[in-house]
Amino acid sequence: MSELEELKAEVKRLNGRAVSMKMDLHDLSEDLPAGWEKIMVVAQATYDTYAQLSEARARLKAAEENI
Repeated sequence: MSELEELKAEVKRLNGRAVSMKMDLHDLSEDLPAGWEKIMVVAQATYDTYAQLSEARARLKAAEENI
């Protein structure tokens, strides 16, 4: 698999995880005040996932520009 294909696969995987994390955060907010203790953990995991996705997208864009 080429580097470009690997980056595309990583972006796709991270995008799926980011959508899942976003839904977890949304579901948690709908259940408030129940589960309020989990807010910081779920929010941090969501933030981290979106940061990884953003970095992967930037690497993919750079790789595509170098073709």
